[in-house]
Amino acid sequence: MTEWYPLRPELADVLRDGGLDPALVEQVIRRALDEDLALGPDVTTAATVPAGARATGDVVPRAPGVLAGVPVAAAVFGLVGGEDVEVTLHAADGMAARTKAPVLTVEGPTRALLTAERTALNLVGHLSGIATATRRWVDAVAGTGAAIRDTRKTIPGLRGLEKYAVRCGGGVNHRMALGDAALVKDNHVAAAGGIAAAVEAVRTAAPDVPLEVECDTLDQVREAIAAGVELVLLDNFSLADTRTAVTLVRGTGVRLEASGGLSLERAAEVAATGVDYLAVGALTHSAPVLDLGFDLR
Repeated sequence: MTEWYPLRPELADVLRDGGLDPALVEQVIRRALDEDLALGPDVTTAATVPAGARATGDVVPRAPGVLAGVPVAAAVFGLVGGEDVEVTLHAADGMAARTKAPVLTVEGPTRALLTAERTALNLVGHLSGIATATRRWVDAVAGTGAAIRDTRKTIPGLRGLEKYAVRCGGGVNHRMALGDAALVKDNHVAAAGGIAAAVEAVRTAAPDVPLEVECDTLDQVREAIAAGVELVLLDNFSLADTRTAVTLVRGTGVRLEASGGLSLERAAEVAATGVDYLAVGALTHSAPVLDLGFDLR
């Protein structure tokens, strides 16, 4: 396994300022680099690039979108080349990606830059794709008062980064893990013997965590309200039933989250019913990669 350089303090500060855990980012990058060199060194680069060669290269968007993961990409080059690689950030995460406008410039040993290239582009392209998709949903519901929330439908090992990308696109994170909030779903209801019993069990075991209940029918919504929940998830509700649910919770302080069967084309009309959130798993499990390239000058 290749020995990589440590994450540089100045890049760790940038990541931390954006709400990312530098240790998590470094772990993800090291795992990705180890995967890329699992079968030996970069034979193509070693064969074609003289050992002492140096170069300058730019990470450049080839399609418009929203940026996320630019400092993550910078960290990749730093882990491969160490202090011998100079990194210049031209854009911040959350900004618009403009075609042909560099977001990151790196200068250093050519071999290090080319070895790091694919891992850096994989991460910044994936994260920027999520941010771009999220921004489309956020724009679609603008003016309705509803927020776009993500789910736990994330790639294993990348949840922290993917949910960060959702924030870059203007979305709101739901649960980061299973322990920061309770979400009572149909299987929990079946195991506990009903919504009221499930709510009581959670309240007894974890009285301080936020509690949400998934409902499939309006009768279940009524039962959840009676049980004193804070948030109700409307699973695959029609527009008419969603409007009825909004009426049912009016004045109770209970918030509503629409989920299931959502599309970008229907987002505005669902949000206009008065729900507080739209839960969109596609933000993380189906967002197309934003095309960015790395070009040596």
